[in-house]
Amino acid sequence: KPVSRSRATSAAQPAKPETPIEAEELDYALRDAAEDEDAARLSDAIYETFRLQAIDIPGAAPHPTKLVQSAAMASVAPPKPSYRPKLPATILRDGLLSDAQLETVIYAGEAHGAHLTGSWTADETGDVVSAAPDDAADAVRFRRGFFLGDGTGAGKGRQSAGILLDNWARGRRKALWISKSDKLLEDAQRDLSALGQERLLVTPLSRFAQGRDIPLTEGILFTTYATLRSEERGGKKSRVDQIVDWLGADFDGVILFDESHAMANAAGGKGERGDTMASQQGRAGLRLQHKLPNARVVYVSATGATTVHNLAYAQRLGLWGGEDFSFQTRSKFVEAIEAGGVAAMEVLARDLRALGLYTARSLSYDGVEYEMLEHALSPEQRGIYDAYAAAFAIIHNNLTAALEAANISGAADGPSGSGTLNRQAKSAARSAFESAKQRFFGHLLTSMKTPTLISSIEADLAAGHAAVIQIVSTGEALMERRLSEIPTEEWNDIRCDITPREYVLDYLAHSFPVQLYEPFTDSEGNLSSRPVTRDGQPVECREAVRRRDALIEKLASLPPVPGALDQIVQRFGTDLVAEVTGRSRRIVRKGEGHSARLVVENRAGSANLTETQAFMDDEKRILIFSDAGGTGRSYHADLGAKNQRLRVHYLLEPGWKADAAIQGLGRTNRTNQAQPPLFRPVATDVKAEKRFLSTIARRLDTLGAITRGQRQTGGQGLFRPEDNLESPYARDALRQLYRRIYRGDLAGCSLGAFEDATGLSLTDDNGLKDDLPPITTFLNRLLALTIDMQAVLFAGFEELLDQRIEGAIAAGVYDLGLETLRAESFRVTDAQVIYTHPGSGAETQLLTIAEKRRNTPTSLADALEWLDDPQARCLINSRSGRAAVQVPATSLMLDDGTIEPRLRLIRPLDASTVPAKVMEDTHWLEADRAAFTAAWTAELAEVPEFSDSTLHIVAGLLLPIWKQLPQDETRVYRLQTDDGQRIIGRRVSPAWVATTLAADAPKLTAAQVHAIVLEGKTVVRLAEGMELHRSRVMGANRIELSGFSEAAKDRLKADGFFSEIISWKLRLFCPTDADGIAILDRLLARCPVARLHDRGGC
Repeated sequence: KPVSRSRATSAAQPAKPETPIEAEELDYALRDAAEDEDAARLSDAIYETFRLQAIDIPGAAPHPTKLVQSAAMASVAPPKPSYRPKLPATILRDGLLSDAQLETVIYAGEAHGAHLTGSWTADETGDVVSAAPDDAADAVRFRRGFFLGDGTGAGKGRQSAGILLDNWARGRRKALWISKSDKLLEDAQRDLSALGQERLLVTPLSRFAQGRDIPLTEGILFTTYATLRSEERGGKKSRVDQIVDWLGADFDGVILFDESHAMANAAGGKGERGDTMASQQGRAGLRLQHKLPNARVVYVSATGATTVHNLAYAQRLGLWGGEDFSFQTRSKFVEAIEAGGVAAMEVLARDLRALGLYTARSLSYDGVEYEMLEHALSPEQRGIYDAYAAAFAIIHNNLTAALEAANISGAADGPSGSGTLNRQAKSAARSAFESAKQRFFGHLLTSMKTPTLISSIEADLAAGHAAVIQIVSTGEALMERRLSEIPTEEWNDIRCDITPREYVLDYLAHSFPVQLYEPFTDSEGNLSSRPVTRDGQPVECREAVRRRDALIEKLASLPPVPGALDQIVQRFGTDLVAEVTGRSRRIVRKGEGHSARLVVENRAGSANLTETQAFMDDEKRILIFSDAGGTGRSYHADLGAKNQRLRVHYLLEPGWKADAAIQGLGRTNRTNQAQPPLFRPVATDVKAEKRFLSTIARRLDTLGAITRGQRQTGGQGLFRPEDNLESPYARDALRQLYRRIYRGDLAGCSLGAFEDATGLSLTDDNGLKDDLPPITTFLNRLLALTIDMQAVLFAGFEELLDQRIEGAIAAGVYDLGLETLRAESFRVTDAQVIYTHPGSGAETQLLTIAEKRRNTPTSLADALEWLDDPQARCLINSRSGRAAVQVPATSLMLDDGTIEPRLRLIRPLDASTVPAKVMEDTHWLEADRAAFTAAWTAELAEVPEFSDSTLHIVAGLLLPIWKQLPQDETRVYRLQTDDGQRIIGRRVSPAWVATTLAADAPKLTAAQVHAIVLEGKTVVRLAEGMELHRSRVMGANRIELSGFSEAAKDRLKADGFFSEIISWKLRLFCPTDADGIAILDRLLARCPVARLHDRGGC
């Protein structure tokens, strides 16, 4: 059927139809995902090659660059679609969209073919949406949306254009394309043009004044989130209403939210300092979705959300409020997912994929190399850093004195004690100080490592490569302030330094508290203070002003360190450096040698486009970009560009935003490239720099989980989980560090030295405080310490952190994310559907899997090798005759701060770590080598070749039944069965299975009871009120029988149970080795299993 296109010529002239184009429905065949699983066995790789899992598209071209998806997403097959897009034949014939990109168009159309469950009403503003009866007069149903979450460089713009083209061919001649920057208009036009359509079909909303009607009869309207949030003013209706009036309330075309993460915090939430307001951009995006319920919404972002709160804008996925999932409201959804931690966020992405609402492929990282560039501070730089650290300590002390002098806080020996007289003023002063300190040291570290970066760039240029440098801050605001103080006639020869030091001087000049406050008693009798004014002007405190001026004088005498951006531009010159930043002016070096001078240079609005083109045309060999150039831009070795040199991508300044850092890395690794880039993060040997990496590392876990279904994918190989210094383990380690400092156990740092250097107080009248400074405060204060003090504190902190993590791993509670189970054999022996999704038919299954694991006992030779350690001992258990090797283990610091020595017992099939002091109370005795050899050999002979066990896995959709699953262990596993089936899901206990499937008493053998009790997650209730459960006694796991009567005691001991009196109480235990199975068999013959109880775990 012929269709027409529109050409938007001007605001005054409506578009006219052009030559019709032919379009036809895309033909594809359905297939089973299992068809190629035999060829792709599970591996430990984070990524797997992307393949179409549910469809085959005859004649479709493969993606020009290899695509991958996370191993977790690869284990989830999307549903089989029925929607067939309508596209011009050239799309398939000329390979304008690859098979992977066509899959997106198909699933977007499939999602748009259905509505979310339930009916709703929206108020006039579009802000408030309420559930309504289906037959209510103004009730509406929202059309389901789709989320395109492919990584940077995978062609999201082209796929977006494909979705628009499909709808255009079906007669939906109006569409809305919203993006982050007006600079991306050209990219949108390019992507549509690449599919054979007219560029001018995409018209910017900026052509039409706010409040005016949009005269286009058809076309794709392009706007930015910043424009969208424009409210009603001066009688002119808001931009949202202007767009809604043009599209019509019954609009059923496409709304593309490109870079949709720009709508983060659309619903507000709770921050560290209380409630946070919803962002204007997010609210405008939601308002648009509410006012156009029938629109076909597509969210497009490689970094959709760094926290679950930030998914509030994705209302059309139906994650809350409907019947698809068990979350009645968005807040309930956020609460449940956050309680489940990163594992729950991973499930979220996989479930959306299983429902066909989400796709998340990335460019392959084959060939991409990572190489850390570390700058060791020179002795001179260490001296400068320490001098600034000392200066900040003085500023901190003077700040406290100034607050007291100005009557904002009371003096320690004054009538008000050390209390706060004006909490708001004190908080503002402290916040301004900490903010200035963080910003300054961040810039100082960036500036100090720039000389090493410059040397590396020179080597790159000599080798024929191209350098791309990623930064966050340009210092533009500070530069503009300084330039405003300099007469314009002097701009041709700038004599002042505009360096990171200016941030501190600027803070002292404008934010240091100098206004005088007067104490007064309020109506409730509380002593407080208020600002003093005279003739409407604030009165300054002379003492505070004197301290401020002395600080400015001291700081101004310290050596300045030039900013990184200016160092690079002035070193290589503007003829070699392409700058893609938001600066409208910059200071450049003119001339050489003695005649060199610094000159202010203006940059045109189109400078970024010009500079990018010069770099891609190989006219400039170095490109440096900030956030302004970090979205939607391409700096890769494009096969269509003249500059196809190797890109050496330097991450000089990661900043605070994980999504921005990763977006930036995607600028040089994109489709259709001659060669992949070399990534080089640039770091220093200053310990406190980890402060900046920590926040990004923490957010990357959740970013990878939410957007790729697997936390390890967030950092793209550049950041490790260990970089996250804000984890629960780090918080525990910090508390232990405080105890060490308090007890005087940290060499090189006494309590007094710590409190003086950091300004943190650890003690009160009762000793160590209960409310100790949090990890973020500690990390912030580290920045302003001398290099040596940082090393002492960080070494102590990292040692304790490593111990906490090691302990969690040994106890089996460390959350590793998606874990791959491996065994000799996995067979599904039973599969029951426990939930079916009403919309897509996707299922949740409870699988019973027989696991056959090959036993790999420690050989006698390996056991004897341990004896090379002079502290190793041969042991034999006097009761069981079993053998073990005792070797030293890492000591553990207990919660009270004492050090607990530990030992490791190595047995033929396992190893355990126990406190050294409990060994005296066990039956382990030291033996000679001959006796040990005989016992170890005898035990090896009894070890069977295989061990059999049973797993219970809940697989498929998990979010709809999330509340019914055990909440205290959320670990997710994947495995591949003998017949090639891939399974990914939550492992649950037999107790959960029993209570879920039947009320009848479970039928379990003695061996099964023995195994599940030893696993520690299940309590087995027996007849006569007895129960079997796992206990930990003297550092070892035991099977304990409780609830027995005095009369039954002797019978049980005769069966083989052994007794011990612990804390004056008689307790009975069953052996944990193979003998225990026979003993349990005798017990169960008399007292069968009544029911299983989940003891808190799955």
